[in-house]
Amino acid sequence: MNMILKPVGSVRSPLKDRKQAPKQGSEGAPAADIEMLPEYADALLGLQAGAQLVLLTWLDRSDRTALQVHPRGDETRARRGVFATRSPDRPNPVGLHEVRLVSIHGLRLRVEPLEALDGTPVIDIKPLI
Repeated sequence: MNMILKPVGSVRSPLKDRKQAPKQGSEGAPAADIEMLPEYADALLGLQAGAQLVLLTWLDRSDRTALQVHPRGDETRARRGVFATRSPDRPNPVGLHEVRLVSIHGLRLRVEPLEALDGTPVIDIKPLI
């Protein structure tokens, strides 16, 4: 079975490499912008500042061959299977980010906090329920 994912936008962030990025948004991640692609403008209807959202991203700089990792990159911790961790290195590197929508300016969504790197493709946005 083939699956085709299409980005709906991309992250614009001061975080440029993995060493800069906190492991989780709640660990000091900055605000960032989501630049939506114009063909998805109508999908923004109903979004309002203050909304809690879940961003799904494609962690495009991840190691897709990794099956085991040291949790949080700490080599003093025992290796675990990637499905037992939130490691970005995994067969299908889908990022899951809980954020607050700060503002909307046209096709630019300001969110916080977001630990995703600059240029990371956004594959979906969902309201937090």
